[in-house]
Amino acid sequence: MAMKECYRVVIVDDEPAIVTGLSRMIDWKSFNCEVAGTADSGQEGIRVIDDVKPDILFTDIQMPGIDGLTMIAALKSEHKDMEITILTGYRDFEYARQAITLGVHRFLLKPSRMDELSEAIQSMVEKLDSRAIRDVSADDETQTGEASSAGNFIVDSALSYMRENYTEKLQLADVAEHVYVSVWHLSKLLNSVTGKNFSELLNGIRIEKAKELLPDPSLHVADIAEKVGFIDMAHFSRVFKRITGMSANEYRNNRKKE
Repeated sequence: MAMKECYRVVIVDDEPAIVTGLSRMIDWKSFNCEVAGTADSGQEGIRVIDDVKPDILFTDIQMPGIDGLTMIAALKSEHKDMEITILTGYRDFEYARQAITLGVHRFLLKPSRMDELSEAIQSMVEKLDSRAIRDVSADDETQTGEASSAGNFIVDSALSYMRENYTEKLQLADVAEHVYVSVWHLSKLLNSVTGKNFSELLNGIRIEKAKELLPDPSLHVADIAEKVGFIDMAHFSRVFKRITGMSANEYRNNRKKE
């Protein structure tokens, strides 16, 4: 694979001065790079990244309405070739460690010196160059591990969101939006990591919650079905028996005997 004529860079920060400064003060051409897009919010940044598909990303992680680590995991999971440097005022070692585990190349604290920024750019460019001229390398193995860590992080975040919202009319698209990945990519990750699809996982969560409620004799089975997110009693009954091997009433009677 030949090296690119010019690497595309995206800069995301909710401080306009940072975006302008990084865009104009760095001699990007000297690093064989060009700024192909900028954004002043995490949500807009994700849209720009999906459109531009940059080779290099400079981003803050403490932006309104954004879970920084989940965003980074999503980006590394869906854009595994992209090199990321975080530029932030958030001083937390554990947070930085997790970000590096997810595949972040550099974690720089604001205000960063020009030599730190230049070193980060040069290092990312060298890694991109190395990847471009070698089919199999240590970088590839590291990259695979990073993608796996990021994918597992996204699946964990998705499952957590599903457990918090299982009573709602939850769709795969709702969960994908929450963890910043496409519907297709989340579906692929769920199957790869858990061996189950979205419906199977959501139904499993709902049935586990139903099992917690069934021992209460004051609750009708139909009420329990509705409480855990099923709008169709017949559907609840089929799913419950498929997962547990018995009907809801049989499960309730068995629990009474214990």
